[in-house]
Amino acid sequence: MTASMNWKNNAHGHKFIASFSGGKDGSLALYQSMKVGEAVGLIVMMEEEGKRSRSHNMPPEIIHAQADSIGLPVYTAAASWEDYETVFIDLLVKAKNKGAEVLVTGDLDMPAHGCWHDEVTKKAGLKLGMPLWEMNHGQVVKEFIDLGFAATVVTVNLSLGMREEDLGRTLDHEYIQELVNRGIDPCGEGGEFHTTVLDGPIFKYPISVRKGEILKDRDYAFLPLRSG
Repeated sequence: MTASMNWKNNAHGHKFIASFSGGKDGSLALYQSMKVGEAVGLIVMMEEEGKRSRSHNMPPEIIHAQADSIGLPVYTAAASWEDYETVFIDLLVKAKNKGAEVLVTGDLDMPAHGCWHDEVTKKAGLKLGMPLWEMNHGQVVKEFIDLGFAATVVTVNLSLGMREEDLGRTLDHEYIQELVNRGIDPCGEGGEFHTTVLDGPIFKYPISVRKGEILKDRDYAFLPLRSG
């Protein structure tokens, strides 16, 4: 059996560190992995100045509020795109030194060959776990909602069919069907949208947030969130 064929199950019976954006896919992957393995922490990459997460544009206060509710420590570092891989591997090594054996990610559509996460985990001496790998996108978001997770849309790409009015929407079955009817991937795997998870079965208590004023940057619009 090849290493890639084990990606869906590598967290079983092992300690793992989870790559965590705070969004729906990472949260569902973490939930599934916590049922079969032991989480030792979350990895969150920040942009250069350390004021926002690299993937979902979340401030540190939201990230730490999520981690506190989940009950896991955060392994975080700021990085540019140029040194991203080096910094990420350094965090993986730190997690390995704390007992991690596997890196869990929420990726769905990674190629079987040439997968970046597979390459960096090998360099750090870890295995890769992707419990959502190759799952049907509609099935992923349905499971996420049915489990009782609550997620808010915080980033939209206006060039890919999303609208400013989508910001702040809560993922539920009705809204997902609306997105599908508009020709948008229900998981946003084409970069159409990103979410922040505020409650669910991995959380001890819901995350209270205040919504800021919508920001725009070229094709993107963002809904800033603050604790509160």
